[in-house]
Amino acid sequence: MRVALAVLAVLALAGCSADPSGLPTSEASGVQPEGDPEVLATGLEAPWSVIRLESGSALISERDTGFIKEYTADGDVREVGTVDGVVAQGEGGLLGLAVSEAEDGWLYAYFTAASDNRVVRLALEGDAGSYSLGAASPIFTGLPKAGNHNGGRIAFGPDDRLYITAGDAGNREGAQDVDYLGGKLLRINADGTVPSDNPFDGSPVYSLGHRNPQGIAWDDEGQLYAAEFGQDTWDELNRIDAGANYGWPVVEGESDNADYVDPVAQWSTDKASPSGLAFINDTFFMAALRGERVWVIYPDSEDMHGVSWFEGEHGRIRDVTEGPDGSLWLVTNNTDGRGAPREGDDQLIQYRLGELVEG
Repeated sequence: MRVALAVLAVLALAGCSADPSGLPTSEASGVQPEGDPEVLATGLEAPWSVIRLESGSALISERDTGFIKEYTADGDVREVGTVDGVVAQGEGGLLGLAVSEAEDGWLYAYFTAASDNRVVRLALEGDAGSYSLGAASPIFTGLPKAGNHNGGRIAFGPDDRLYITAGDAGNREGAQDVDYLGGKLLRINADGTVPSDNPFDGSPVYSLGHRNPQGIAWDDEGQLYAAEFGQDTWDELNRIDAGANYGWPVVEGESDNADYVDPVAQWSTDKASPSGLAFINDTFFMAALRGERVWVIYPDSEDMHGVSWFEGEHGRIRDVTEGPDGSLWLVTNNTDGRGAPREGDDQLIQYRLGELVEG
């Protein structure tokens, strides 16, 4: 059963298909899921990140085991290798993965180590169906770690810089301190150095005032957005600008404080707890953990209207990404100790995407 919900409304309409009254009523472009799910892979253990490679394979990180697994174009799942030094505890472990077209042959991984959160670079050796990992070389260390609020998403932007989501690691006030790396979005070069055009001279900090961001994506114009866990009131989708302050812990969600940037959309925490974020065909897809759904958001619709899909169908959703032929891939996260595992969990699932049907 799917439920269509407006992001900023109380109205909730349930049925076997999305009720048109819950879909955008203004002119909007984009896509929406259609058809039945196709389960691509099963038996994953607390998967956290999935990235697709040009070879046709995909790589999946497992938070607690430290394994990176390959899903091949033929539908096979195999272990590529273990990332050395991962210390899985609480929400920490092997988290985000990234590759860059400009850095051919390298895989980047964000993980929790004994003393910090860090980003390493590994040689991705071999070919599709037989990939292996070279030794890990740290390129960015010293990110604060804790039992929760570790952030962990990494991705290369259109500018070929590596962006990192860093949670506040429980230091609320630190999120407002540019010298504290937690509670930030960070931007570095592929070798770990600081770009000369970052907003704070000599600092990797790109934006501040974040609690626990775990999703980043760029629209077709190169604008960065981030999905962020709130505390008790509002989860957020933020439009990220260099040097901007998003308010945590002074404000949560929208406010009348001109010192901080308001989110473009917000959800009560029981309906979201957002993690992965993807932009496909003029449409944002945002994974929700506690909300057990995918939020589908149309940027050119009034009030960044969002529609809730798959509520309760697959349990907790950790990551989303674009699949082959413009499809949607999602990764469940029911085996991480907070979900209720179902038969076959955790899974990699594919949905076809079709033309948006407006209300």
